[in-house]
Amino acid sequence: MLEKTLDISAISFHKMLQVAKKQDAIAENGSVVALSYVAAQRTFFGYNDMADAKSLLESIARSFGYIYGREKGVRVNTISQSPTMTTAGSGVKGMEHLMDFSNKMSPLGNANADECADYCVMMFSDFTRKVTMQNLYHDGGFSSMGMSLRAMNQYSKGLEEYTDENGHIIYG
Repeated sequence: MLEKTLDISAISFHKMLQVAKKQDAIAENGSVVALSYVAAQRTFFGYNDMADAKSLLESIARSFGYIYGREKGVRVNTISQSPTMTTAGSGVKGMEHLMDFSNKMSPLGNANADECADYCVMMFSDFTRKVTMQNLYHDGGFSSMGMSLRAMNQYSKGLEEYTDENGHIIYG
């Protein structure tokens, strides 16, 4: 399972960039964007192997950002989007709880898919001509938060649904 996750969610990005470079398929001063998630840097319940894949994806973006940037001025970045209910996202255990939690933590709330698309479009514009090798957060401020009042209130409600019959918390 891990090998398939890494192949689909990270190594395919490397292969795509490698072929694009070899075939000179990206214009000078062009831009490449991949979607990541904050779990590449922090631990999130239920994200597991995908967190490793996102870490690798971000590393690939930095490596190719350097090479492609020096050779053709091509920018390569990743965007860490708010949790979003996509086909892939629906496979994350507890995704609806993660979305609720991040929305409560984020000063601006979760960014939706359309807002993410707008951000990606901006990354292809000349407004970002000097932005490369970065993981950019598009998460309503979630990645910079420690704890919000709304999230603290939620925590006070308990963890009963995550415990076994002996009252022990089930972490995985």
